[in-house]
Amino acid sequence: MSSDKATSALEALARSYPAALVESQLNDVERIGFHIALALGAPDETWRHKSICDIGGGVGLFSVGCRALGVGRSVLIDDFADAVNLRLGGDALDTHRKHGVEISSHNVIRDGLRGPFDVITSFDSMEHWHGSPRRLFAEVIRELKPGGRFVLGVPNCVNLRKRISVPLGHGKWSAFAEWYEADVFRGHVREPDVDDLRRIAADMRLDNCQIIGRNWLGLASRNSLKRTLSRIVDGPLRLRPTLCSDIYLVGHRPN
Repeated sequence: MSSDKATSALEALARSYPAALVESQLNDVERIGFHIALALGAPDETWRHKSICDIGGGVGLFSVGCRALGVGRSVLIDDFADAVNLRLGGDALDTHRKHGVEISSHNVIRDGLRGPFDVITSFDSMEHWHGSPRRLFAEVIRELKPGGRFVLGVPNCVNLRKRISVPLGHGKWSAFAEWYEADVFRGHVREPDVDDLRRIAADMRLDNCQIIGRNWLGLASRNSLKRTLSRIVDGPLRLRPTLCSDIYLVGHRPN
């Protein structure tokens, strides 16, 4: 399957979501396509023999996209306690169920995984966890098949924009109301940086590790000027992941 066909398939999936979510999912197709390629490589016949587990993916396109593009087994683990789940209930995951995604609603830090898997991923979730991920990451290694791939995507706490905005007095992680007025805080607890990802990789004893940078936050901005500037600087910044808004650790369980 070509990348254009994969994009078209993801767009069709996005349009099958509840009406309130369609626009946001369509706007996320490019990023999700990148995540799928990062986790699985180019689509081919071997995908039907692979199993993938995504941690904290919520209602996003990743797990259902993997399944719709031909992955044999796609598992989604989340506590499904975000506002979108409370607002839409089970309807938010109808597309996932239709395509055969295995949905497990539990606290993964406390209750763990149910493998083994060829690939385990987590995108934009770790920064929300209130407990240490160390025990979970040890289980990730146990539940990966030998040579299996682990992909961890997170926001960078010291990206270029923050290095400029924080000295000017603009650098809060979360809105005041999100933290103060809600009964349970669901925002960012701790954002990592590239050095943190390297320490996680060393602690997990991953092989063939890569740190990759992208700039999805700027590209998704509602401000057209910010989006244009992000397109211009995205390519050069990829050479320096320490400055990118989104950073990824990709590694493998030793054979």
